[in-house]
Amino acid sequence: MGVLGLAILAVPGLAVAQRPTDLFVERTATIVAGYRCGLFTTQVAAALAASAQQARGAALRAGTDMKTLKALEEDARYRANRLDCKSPQVLNAAARVREAFAGYERITRMIYPGDVASWRADRGTGKAARWRLAQEVRFGTDRMTFGLAGWEGANGLVAVSTFSDGRTPYAARLILRDGAKTLGPYLVVTGGTSRLSQKLPPRAATRGYLAEARSAAGADLLPKDIKAGWAFRFPAAAAQALVELDPREAIAVEFLFSGERVRTAYVEVGDFAAGRAFLQMASR
Repeated sequence: MGVLGLAILAVPGLAVAQRPTDLFVERTATIVAGYRCGLFTTQVAAALAASAQQARGAALRAGTDMKTLKALEEDARYRANRLDCKSPQVLNAAARVREAFAGYERITRMIYPGDVASWRADRGTGKAARWRLAQEVRFGTDRMTFGLAGWEGANGLVAVSTFSDGRTPYAARLILRDGAKTLGPYLVVTGGTSRLSQKLPPRAATRGYLAEARSAAGADLLPKDIKAGWAFRFPAAAAQALVELDPREAIAVEFLFSGERVRTAYVEVGDFAAGRAFLQMASR
């Protein structure tokens, strides 16, 4: 079976009875061959990128370690770079991929389930700002929606929070694993389960991003049953750092109150990278 012999399986929802690692290899090879041979439009290429990110996350959650996945990716790239771009096998497989993705390009909403929580993706159009990629979180009696929000083509990393006691945080801070200080994800499992709070490394191995803006949350970003809340916008670099994490990890959003008090909400990384790639299809 050639590298692109089952390229049609790169389409989300059409891959049946294939291991997550096989899907990741297939999608990686298809992307490389497509770029090298000029097989796909930018829209199809973006769709393939989103599906490859999703397959990567599935492979990691299935237990494939990062080192093995990296080796498989490099091998897929090596083989794809040596394909004959004009061979019937490659041209026929590319045609099947284009046909399959014709419908996928028109999808405006996706749900990316995780181990604990899900990301909701929405790349629809409209005049009002909306959540483009969001995860709902409850921490204690408080609530938060976290993710990418904005108008079409303008998606900032935002946390919108509401506090049951009506208190107002003066700042917010995003905490995640520092890849320069660690060799991989820090996952503590006890009795077969793991809380999100256990999926962050010790403080010395993390890095933080302070929110660069705070404002009253607009009604378009608040839950329907909530009338008021606070929105915190984080730097663009924080979104890129989140993309680079393992999908099994968690990040923390710390809300800072006067008196040195902190309330912490945990977010599952999950398929954030796949969701963001899905959104980027709309702006190409």
